[in-house]
Amino acid sequence: MSLSEAQPRPSAALEAFIANLPKAELHVHHVGSASPAIVAELAARHPGRVPSDPDALAEYFTFTDFAHFIDLYLSVVDLVRTPEDIWTLTHGIAQELARQQVRYVELTCSPVTNVRAGVPIEAFVDAIEDVRVVAERDLGLTMRWIWDIPGELGLPAGVETLGYALDHGPSSLIGFGLGGPEIGVPRPQFADVYAKARAAGLHAIPHAGETTGPQTIWDAINLLGAERIGHGTSAVQDPALLVYLAEHHIPVEVSPTSNIATRAVATFAEHPLRAMVEAGVPVSINSDDPPMFSTTLTAEYGVAAALLDLDEAGIADLALAAVDHSFAPDSVKTNLRDEIGAYAADHA
Repeated sequence: MSLSEAQPRPSAALEAFIANLPKAELHVHHVGSASPAIVAELAARHPGRVPSDPDALAEYFTFTDFAHFIDLYLSVVDLVRTPEDIWTLTHGIAQELARQQVRYVELTCSPVTNVRAGVPIEAFVDAIEDVRVVAERDLGLTMRWIWDIPGELGLPAGVETLGYALDHGPSSLIGFGLGGPEIGVPRPQFADVYAKARAAGLHAIPHAGETTGPQTIWDAINLLGAERIGHGTSAVQDPALLVYLAEHHIPVEVSPTSNIATRAVATFAEHPLRAMVEAGVPVSINSDDPPMFSTTLTAEYGVAAALLDLDEAGIADLALAAVDHSFAPDSVKTNLRDEIGAYAADHA
C-alpha cells in the first residue's frame, strides 16, 4: 500500500515512549495482519495470483480505492487453505503483536471463508486455539476472538458464521463482527443473526460508517445492538449521533491510516478523530490491516498523538481507554491497567 501522504509523527521522545508502552488492540483482522513474509510463505505454498517475492508484494498491495483493497484482501484470504496455513498466520500475528508490547488482542477472524476453502471448522478452531495457548505461555499475549461475517458474502455467510459460533465457538470467542464492504450490504438484513448471537452471550461489534453515511451506524446500533463501532468515520456528519455515542458510551474503534489508505477519509488533516474526541465519544486506536496499510499499532498511536497533540500522559490515557473498551477478563484488565499506569509513572 502506498499512502498519498506521510503519516503524521510525534517527536522522537514520544515515539520511544509509545514503542514500549503496554497496549491492547481491539480492531485488527486475521488475514489482514499477514506480514509480507507470511504472505510470501503462503503464496509459495499455493502458487497463483499473489506474488511469493516479498519485494513484489509492496507493488501488489498498492490499491486505488476501497473496492480494489477488498479485491486484494480476498486474494490473500484465498491463500489460507489448510490448518497449517491458519496456524502459521495466527502465530506470526501473535509474534508481531508481542513485539509491539501488545498484551491483549481481540483478533477478528472470518471462519466462513476458511471453511468454504476446505478447512473444517473443528480444525480452524484447533489451530487458533493452539496459538492462543502458545501466545499466552510464551509471549505474554492474551488473545480473544471476534468471528466476523464477510459482508460481501451476504446473509448466508451470517447464518453460517452464527452456526459455527453456536456449535463450535471456544470459550475465548467473545464477539460477533461484520466487515467487508458496506455499500450494497445493508445492516438490517443481519438483525436476526445478531439477535441470536447476543442471546448466546457474544458482544456485537460490527463495522459501520466507514464508506457509508451515519445511517449505517444508526442501523448497527438500533438493529444489531452494537456495543462498539468499527471505524465509524461518518459519525461526525451527524451531530445527534455523536451525542448518542457519547451519552451511551458506545466506543468507536479508530484506525487512522487505514481510513486514508482506503480513501474513506481524504487526508490526515481531515480525519474525524479529533472531532470525535472533542464530542466526548469514547475511542480506541487500532491498526485494522497493518501490513496491507504499511503501518503498525505503534505507528497508529503516533498518528493519534500527532492529530490530538498528546503528551505522554495523553498517550497513556489512550492505551487505558483501549483496555476499558475491551471485553477482556477482569483480571487481564486490572493487570494491564496497572502495567500502563506504572509505565507512565516511570516516564513522568
